[in-house]
Parts: sequence; structure tokens; C-alpha cells
Amino acid sequence: MVTQITNFGRSGLYDWMMQRVSAVVLALYTVFIIGYLLMHPDLTFDQWSALFETTWMRIFSLMMLLSIGMHSWIGLWSVSTDYIKPTGIRFFFQALCGLLMFVYIVWGIQVLWGL
Repeated sequence: MVTQITNFGRSGLYDWMMQRVSAVVLALYTVFIIGYLLMHPDLTFDQWSALFETTWMRIFSLMMLLSIGMHSWIGLWSVSTDYIKPTGIRFFFQALCGLLMFVYIVWGIQVLWGL
């Protein structure tokens, strides 16, 4: 019962599905960025900046940031519960990972939306 409180979803199946969905979002974003870079070999800062000024790209990038947070949290939670047995150390590790992911997501939102 305690482990259900510390994991991201309500069940292992839910976590598994969220990790797969986030992986698809990350894969699509990666393919798009690589394709964009290949189709614009002489890319300028102005073109790159114009891409990220569009609302759809900001939303896509936000989805990517949230997907990184979900994907990494589920993965790190799984690894830490499997390999870090002392409860205090595991809690500290998970709290530190959660804090860092929160900071990175907020920072990414500030960069994307210019807040």
C-alpha cells in the first residue's frame, strides 16, 4: 500500500501505459526536430526562433517537457525501488529526482513561453 503512494500512477499498468505514451511523444518530437534540421541545412537563428514562436511548436515542446518528466520519474522510481533498499536513502533519492524534474520543467516552460 505504501508503494502505491510513491509511484506516479495508480497501478503498474497505468505507469507502463504512461511510459509508452511519453516515449511516443518523445520519439515524434525527436523525428520532427531531426527532420526540420535536415530540411533546413542553412538554418539561421531567426528561422529557429520563428519556429519556436509558433503556438503549436510551444505546445508540442511543452508536451515533450512533460513527457520527459513522466518518463524519467517512472523509470527512476522503478530503478530506485528495485535497487535502493534502505527506505531513507530511497526516499531522499526519489525526492531529489522529483525536485530536479520539477525545476527543469518549470525552467523549460519559462524558456518556451518567455515568462
